[in-house]
Amino acid sequence: MSTTLFDLSGKLALLTGSSRGIGKHLARGMAEAGATVIINGMNPATVASTVAEFESAGLKAIGKPFDVTDSDSINTAVAEIEANTGPIDILVNNAGIQRRTPLLECDDATWEEVMNTNLASVFRVSRAVAKNMVERKQGKIINTCSIQSELGRPTIAPYAASKGGVKMLTKNMCAEWAPHNVQVNGLGPGYFATELTAALVDDAEFSGWLCKRTPAGRWGDVKELIGAAIFLAAPASNFVNGHILYVDGGMSAVV
Repeated sequence: MSTTLFDLSGKLALLTGSSRGIGKHLARGMAEAGATVIINGMNPATVASTVAEFESAGLKAIGKPFDVTDSDSINTAVAEIEANTGPIDILVNNAGIQRRTPLLECDDATWEEVMNTNLASVFRVSRAVAKNMVERKQGKIINTCSIQSELGRPTIAPYAASKGGVKMLTKNMCAEWAPHNVQVNGLGPGYFATELTAALVDDAEFSGWLCKRTPAGRWGDVKELIGAAIFLAAPASNFVNGHILYVDGGMSAVV
């Protein structure tokens, strides 16, 4: 049946930055598709709360707080997961931050914080997980890109540069790991209404501009990212590699 193409039953999925926000929605969607999901975040209490919420809904979830910017923390966590829970079949690099500042006022610390969290973490976590995937000749990696992987806006240069980097890192991971049956793709959200964008959603001027700029004429609902993520994690995408799937209501398609 065609439904088996989107079945994640028996799969183990690690999602960074999944204790809240977009990552939490993606984790829940994958768990509902049958996967056991590993919830990650920096705050152990938030991770534990998310795991409890999933378990109360009958979903399979395990908590694993670790710092995605620290190689030692990453390597230890991945080794523990593989030894105690099982092989990681799916990795979603979702952890990220936004720091809004005019470029001329952006200090080194802010630039480096954004690059370390949004870009370097994708390299570090993928390196740790993909080593085992390559040896097993099987794996799925999804890197959270952004509409800002393609488009710039004032005050978000560090973020846009980091997400542009994630796009190209995704393509290079594909170039090296596709021969080992590891599919690496990017998920590129447009503008979605979340707790992190609440101020922009409530800004009538910005929301008006956004709705006019987006062919769909509205903000995205985070649940509308789940299907794309499951597709990239499932057998349905076995011959899709190095692709960035934008879920943006058509924003990147128009001038």
